[in-house]
Amino acid sequence: MRKGKHTWTFENKPVIIGSYGIAGPKEGKGPLKEYYDEVLRSDLFGEKTYEKAECKMQFTAIEKAIKKSGKQKEEIDAMFAGDLLNQIVSSAFSARELEIPYLGLYNACSTFAEGLLIASALIANGTLNDATCSTSSHYSTAERQYRYPLELGTQMTPTAQWTVTGAGCVVLSSKGEGVKIEGFTIGRVVDYDVTDTNNMGAAMAPAAAYTLEDHLKETGRTPDYYDMILTGDLGKFGVEMMNKLLLGDGIDVRNIHNDCGMMVFDEKQNVRMGGSGAGCSSLVFSTYVMSKLLDGSIKRLLFMPTGALMSKDSSLQGESIPAIAHAISIEGL
Repeated sequence: MRKGKHTWTFENKPVIIGSYGIAGPKEGKGPLKEYYDEVLRSDLFGEKTYEKAECKMQFTAIEKAIKKSGKQKEEIDAMFAGDLLNQIVSSAFSARELEIPYLGLYNACSTFAEGLLIASALIANGTLNDATCSTSSHYSTAERQYRYPLELGTQMTPTAQWTVTGAGCVVLSSKGEGVKIEGFTIGRVVDYDVTDTNNMGAAMAPAAAYTLEDHLKETGRTPDYYDMILTGDLGKFGVEMMNKLLLGDGIDVRNIHNDCGMMVFDEKQNVRMGGSGAGCSSLVFSTYVMSKLLDGSIKRLLFMPTGALMSKDSSLQGESIPAIAHAISIEGL
């Protein structure tokens, strides 16, 4: 059912029937370590390159999420996946191995939300029965693609974030009992002329604020309708900026808001503003958040991964950093 220009809700709510998350060694030492399904001993995951390791992470997360769901891969109608590497090769190479019909997606660090909303819509209208949604990222692949060669040992700036080494996958179905997708709000691209590629939080915060305001207005809800509003990887500075924008419009979410990028690491791990990356939100959601939705700790969740839609070339050419956020309304048990 359409609620406005950006928002839809479902009568036939898709069900999350399986999930799996893999964390890197650094992430495995963070506050959420007990919730991860698997923690790597090495960033290379037994491979010769970090890119191959990231591909293996996403492939493993998808394969094991399907196994946990009780399905066979032959029963999966479509695989929705994305990552940060050029031409989203981690996702494409995973699809090559799994032989599942594949739809590759790119919305930077908000790609997991994009996959959830597209898959949910196709399941709710009867086009698909079962689908996977997954994303991955890796500190070492993202760092040398977007910033500097690892060998330089470049220091992080105060506003920078640490790209999460991790992958997460969920399996959605038209049937079953469990956590349900209740609806979504599609984000719009927002650009506040931020040009600092080491300050993703500043670039993405306005998009998160716009999407949340659109969602609340079009559903007629107030923030306290939700037990938690969870952004993807704004980090400390981005969260502060988002709250200032929202407070300026009379919306206060500070008591119910959290951010995956702030949850995945602790202060002692020296990651500046927190975590980021396409795998940040999918890892936290597929493990920690799913456990809370299943045990009843969270009854209603608004999940809003955020993404900075730039490339290394666009930044070098002086372009600003456009951003987007999508909101997924989720019901726990």
